[in-house]
Amino acid sequence: MRLNNLPEVNISFADKIFHFGAYAALTTVWFYSLLLHFKLKFKASIIYAAVFAVIFGIIIEVLQQTLTAYRALDVYDALANTLGALLATTAIWFTKSLHIKNL
Repeated sequence: MRLNNLPEVNISFADKIFHFGAYAALTTVWFYSLLLHFKLKFKASIIYAAVFAVIFGIIIEVLQQTLTAYRALDVYDALANTLGALLATTAIWFTKSLHIKNL
C-alpha cells in the first residue's frame, strides 16, 4: 500500500488539542497513582494530581523559553495544558462512584 499521495490535513491548533489530551491523560494517571499506589484519599489525590499537572505544564513551558534556542514559551500551550487537567479532574470527580473502593 502506498501512502505517499494522501491529502495533507491541516488542523488549526492541532498542537493545542494534543496538549489538552496529553495533560488530561497525565492528570488521570497521576490521580490513580496517588490514589492506588500512595494510598491517598480520593479528594487529596484529585487535588494533588490537578495541581501537579498544571504546575508541571507551566514549568515545562518556562524551561522551553529559558533553556532552548529553538522552542518558545506559548501561553496557549499552558492554557491547553490547564484545561486538559481540569477536564480530567472534572470527569474523575463526577465519576467517583465508579472508582475502586478498596484495593
